[in-house]
Amino acid sequence: MNTDIPYKTYLSENELPKAWFNLKPLMPVKPAPLLNPETRQPVTMQELSRIFCEELARQEFDETNEYIPIPQPVYDVYKMFRPSPLVRAYFLEQALGTPAHIYYKFEGNNTSGSHKLNSAVPQAFYAKQQGLTGVTTETGAGQWGTAMAMACAFFKLDCKVFMVKCSYEQKPHRRDVMRTYGASVTPSPSTETAVGRRILEENPGTAGSLGCAISEAVEAAVNTPGYRYVLGSVLSLVMLHQSVIGLETKAALEKLGESPDVIIGCAGGGSNLGGLSGPFVGDVLRGKLKCRFLAVEPVGCPSLTRGKYAYDYCDTGKVCPLAKMYTLGAGYMPAPIHAGGLRYHGMNSMLSQLHEDGILEAIAAPQTKVFEAARTFARTEGILPAPESGHAIYGAIQEALRCKAEGRQENIVFGLSGTGYFDMVSYQRFNDGVMQDFTPADEDIAKSLSKLPRV
Repeated sequence: MNTDIPYKTYLSENELPKAWFNLKPLMPVKPAPLLNPETRQPVTMQELSRIFCEELARQEFDETNEYIPIPQPVYDVYKMFRPSPLVRAYFLEQALGTPAHIYYKFEGNNTSGSHKLNSAVPQAFYAKQQGLTGVTTETGAGQWGTAMAMACAFFKLDCKVFMVKCSYEQKPHRRDVMRTYGASVTPSPSTETAVGRRILEENPGTAGSLGCAISEAVEAAVNTPGYRYVLGSVLSLVMLHQSVIGLETKAALEKLGESPDVIIGCAGGGSNLGGLSGPFVGDVLRGKLKCRFLAVEPVGCPSLTRGKYAYDYCDTGKVCPLAKMYTLGAGYMPAPIHAGGLRYHGMNSMLSQLHEDGILEAIAAPQTKVFEAARTFARTEGILPAPESGHAIYGAIQEALRCKAEGRQENIVFGLSGTGYFDMVSYQRFNDGVMQDFTPADEDIAKSLSKLPRV
């Protein structure tokens, strides 16, 4: 095994990015604006600030500044867990017999177990800076809820989390990590909100979805004085904060004298994928790099591969702004797949526009194949990946096998967005041979898409 290139490439603390990267100014076709759900007119700064912190609303609207400075208090917390390593997957390469070089950016080396802390910290900071007393949020797999609970503990804020019901039941230990950090955790849909009660009435026994949990969190925020809503994916402001992943990856590859041929990320709402790929997409748009970008989503919730590019509600309860995105319809109820963080009906507007423009490719993977890939990775690289991250591993293995078949040496970079040590119910079902694949019927997707709002 040739190990001339280090297994792990670390940046020094002084090389931690001082500013986030904003892709919007470089995009030839900008994402369509968010729309007010009642007037169907572009959302104003004032309207968005009723839901989000004012600074976060400003960041969501920013199409001018390519770099936005990271506030010092945020930077100081980042230094607790960043920079994260870029790892050469030598043993995976050897197991596959591929000439490709496989690298992964490991984001699981913090208590939240994922990349989510990159955005949770600044969102909590801006809430505190604004003088708020607390925030509400949703979580699917539980990683974002954990990260937000941690960040609120850092900045002494209250935190209320609505956790998708199937994940709440599958991952009891994850919710107790949140409670340890001081957050309250409610299974969604719940009877605590009007929208939750309505969803339960319309869908008795539902396992919930991220769209449901978002609706409940937003309702709770706007009805609680001193609170605002924070979110872990979907909007551009989250892609902005997550750009530290891509910026660090770029710097590490430059240290090695390497450049990527394909960049791969799991795709649910888009936070990890957008954060990793954004700075590299910027170089492609500048003409400085040739690189492919691949999103890997679950077959059970295939927004990019089987959805429609259209305006839709960002939440099941239809209380949030409308976004133009690839969507399965806000009322779509995904099957209870184990990658809870990918059970979202839509996709970030920037990534949707890049997919529409042919810059971002997309494939869908069945969960049994995803867990096979995750198992291969665990046995070769020694890290148990989150089910969400398993999708990126699946994509990387497919690309590596393509390189093997074609006899090509390419540099494959993927995001290992988190660890799976709280996902043992999922691994148990896989190891017991009882895990099933869920493929939505064409008529079910068509029925959901038939209810898209008229814009």
